[in-house]
Amino acid sequence: MSSAVTIKTVSEIDLMRRANQIVAQALNLIINNIKIGVTTKELDIIAEDYAKKNGAIPAFKGYRGFPASICSSINEQVVHGIPSNKVILQEGDLVSIDFGVKYKGFYGDAAFSIVVGENTPEKNHLLKVTQKSLYMGIEQARKGNRVSDISLAIQTYVEDNKLYVVKQFVGHGIGSKLHEPPEVPNYKRSGSSQRLIPGMVLAIEPMVNVGTSDVQVLKDGWTVITSDKTLSAHFEHSVLITDGNPEILSEGIIL
Repeated sequence: MSSAVTIKTVSEIDLMRRANQIVAQALNLIINNIKIGVTTKELDIIAEDYAKKNGAIPAFKGYRGFPASICSSINEQVVHGIPSNKVILQEGDLVSIDFGVKYKGFYGDAAFSIVVGENTPEKNHLLKVTQKSLYMGIEQARKGNRVSDISLAIQTYVEDNKLYVVKQFVGHGIGSKLHEPPEVPNYKRSGSSQRLIPGMVLAIEPMVNVGTSDVQVLKDGWTVITSDKTLSAHFEHSVLITDGNPEILSEGIIL
């Protein structure tokens, strides 16, 4: 990844707004179709079809060889789960869906987690804390702050609620490339970090585990799971730094 942070023009930001709204609406279609008996491959097709009908292409499919349009991660899977006809959603599954598109040269990216059918106090706590930590991070995505302010806000909220942030995978800048500088960790690293400038767009994406920060990658080379096989959740928005309040470009995902 290049070390150069890109500042988007007004016209580029307009394209990113559209890209992220396509992502948000595709995710809403997926939410409406998540139920017992549905395969993750069916959800993958829904997202891909919606993107193409709206003039976009799925961003993940083919990226570094990833074989699908969405990442569908179930229960102990953290991120990068591969959709399959063999993965049939069951009562109580915790499902995390990550989706991105490229629209007229610019990317959008967002993610959510949800429980299929009946929830439990443990899963509900994990979902609420992970989602709230995302918004705690977004609140710090302001001109003059640093990336580390976002990171610290997420980490503090998650750890205050007795859960664990994943440290091996991080958020990122986004624009004409899916992954741009700077990295946006979900924990505060030592040393100085990038100062936030209007026109920057960041994909902020806390990944939160019940039992440990540690993760490992399965033999498929993609699927990341918690090392202790406890549950994980993932929420993400693409956020524009402005002269005032941060703008959530992927706003509108209705859970």
